[in-house]
Amino acid sequence: MSDRLDKMRNIGISAHIDSGKTTLTERILFYTNRIHRIHEVRGKDGVGATMDSMELERERGITIQSAATQVQWKNHDINIIDTPGHVDFTIEVERALRVLDGAILVLCAVGGVQSQSITVDRQMTRYRVPRIAFINKCDRMGANPERVTQQLRDKLNHNAVLMQIPIGLEADFKGVVDLISMKATYFEGDDGQYVTEKEIPENLREKALEMRDKLLDAASLYSDELAEAYLEDRVTIDLVLDAVRKGTLLRELTPVFIGSAFKNKGVQPLLDAVVNYLPAPYQIVNTAVDLDRNEEQLELRCELDTPAILLAFKLDDTRFGQLTYVRIYQGRIKKGDELTNIRTGKKIRLGRLIRMHADQMQDIETATAGDIVALFGVDCASGDTFTADGLNVTMSSMYIPDPVISLSINAKDNKSNENMSKALNRFTKEDPTFRTEVDPETNETIIKGMGELHLDVYLTRMKREYKVDLETGAPQVAYRESISRESVFDYTHKKQTGGAGQYGRVQGIIEPNHEHDFEFINEIKGGVIPSEYIPACEKGFRMAIEKGTLIGFPIVGVKVTLNDGNYHPVDSSDIAFQSASLSAFRESYNRCKPVILEPIMRVSVESPSEFQGNVIGTLNQRRGVILSAAEDNLFTVIEAEVPLSEMFGYSTVLRSSTQGKAEFTMEFAKYGKVPESIAEHLKKEYQEKS
Repeated sequence: MSDRLDKMRNIGISAHIDSGKTTLTERILFYTNRIHRIHEVRGKDGVGATMDSMELERERGITIQSAATQVQWKNHDINIIDTPGHVDFTIEVERALRVLDGAILVLCAVGGVQSQSITVDRQMTRYRVPRIAFINKCDRMGANPERVTQQLRDKLNHNAVLMQIPIGLEADFKGVVDLISMKATYFEGDDGQYVTEKEIPENLREKALEMRDKLLDAASLYSDELAEAYLEDRVTIDLVLDAVRKGTLLRELTPVFIGSAFKNKGVQPLLDAVVNYLPAPYQIVNTAVDLDRNEEQLELRCELDTPAILLAFKLDDTRFGQLTYVRIYQGRIKKGDELTNIRTGKKIRLGRLIRMHADQMQDIETATAGDIVALFGVDCASGDTFTADGLNVTMSSMYIPDPVISLSINAKDNKSNENMSKALNRFTKEDPTFRTEVDPETNETIIKGMGELHLDVYLTRMKREYKVDLETGAPQVAYRESISRESVFDYTHKKQTGGAGQYGRVQGIIEPNHEHDFEFINEIKGGVIPSEYIPACEKGFRMAIEKGTLIGFPIVGVKVTLNDGNYHPVDSSDIAFQSASLSAFRESYNRCKPVILEPIMRVSVESPSEFQGNVIGTLNQRRGVILSAAEDNLFTVIEAEVPLSEMFGYSTVLRSSTQGKAEFTMEFAKYGKVPESIAEHLKKEYQEKS
């Protein structure tokens, strides 16, 4: 394996909103000499953090788009992607983790494991990403790294082990004690750039020995050599590093580091941990599907002499054209190479090859397996696979959640209408969770997304970047229809108009199905319906569930069993059985007692304890079901399930009832039945529109 690959790391920095990811990335860039001056996320100098390059990000003090950069630390190349924390931009985290080999899970020393920490951790688990944890903000009042480490064990089921203990906490946070080298580490200089090692303070020696024993106990499970050395009291630093690395790569151990990025403490040891514990590209198993061999799984080799395989995971539109971020999984590419887009079958020639640093570009001649780079002027979609030398394989795509909220938009003049089309075309290409369609009945343009903030950001970008003057309609919730009881169907489709007619008869059962959105069971025996017409029957049922009759939304939770029927040797056809199935479902639908379902969001509100009653009141008013209310120091975290339709404008209400001190996050949890009174109102509205 090449020395360069051994010294390469691809990592992401992910966390709950406001845990300090972007601040941490800014310090990493500074200590690796990528930037020469530190800027803050909400900087008073008007510059803002390097990785928040979008004007909107600097204004709002949040990360909206993931940004990539590369740094060097102790002869290692580290590709870093800084991801958003807000649940509305979860796709940015999703696609970053899809192409990364390791991650840093950032946690707040006061807030601990919060709702979005759980979501991000679930995403890391989905893509089998080894991780280390960094407990940030140890300088804040109420900071308690040991409690947060325990939450990692209890809430996220991690085998979390502290690698350091703090020297002082809150305002007295001075540095950390390294439990492997058993030295006290301090960060001196105006920007904490000088790392000095001293003897452990006397008052912490006993605590350090106790915590070191816990660390060695956990690490020795992954190394027999360390276990022996531990018993014989001859433990070396290399033995511990090796054992912790093994446990981390197996995703059975989570090393926990502590610090305060804002106060410039603890960042350099975290960079050492990235190099020591997170995997090189060749240590992660990546697979593709071989399309020439019946979709057989093919293990990719992170080697340079193999045909190149790339995955496009993010698109960005710049004033120079489309920028496509790619991860190279095997082989090498250089300017002028010809690649094939497996989805479209089109060949492309590589014009410019770029290494990104936030929004700055550096032209490079060649890139190899393990690299994350960008291509210019390549027409493709997010998730496309590119290969060289005629290799016909495709990488698995990323998980894309469905939008939960929609809004109608309307351009006020022709010029705006043109620009709006350009903007929507670009945004839907860049972001798979942002979707757009034209309502065939009202002719309105509908945009769909993951939440109010998500849509608000795109509306603001349309106004600023594309000068679109637009009006917006009321937000529309993505309702669903379903059935609550079973019904049999027996329908004959017959048409005779001279010449060959149409004939198809279908019989069976429609019943509720809580496991799948739609399931089709073929129980036809004795050829009463020939097998070549069965797919047409399934297609007819699938067409029927696209739009329900109650409020015009898709129908979910349905199982259709086709068990009998009839055909005509001349008049039967695909179209006849498709029509028979479609009509059979529509005829039976009302007998199945249809109900309306609405998206229920899992809402997590973090508020000072004094406002707990107010917060619970605001949730109860919104048909919320309180799941838990846990008090932690001076804060209370309230978890609830609330219908999305009731959450519009909630941030304003929450601020006014807590003096602006509470914050909330929400994510889709499930679909639930709408109360009868609201269902009647929705039906009436739909009938008036129709």
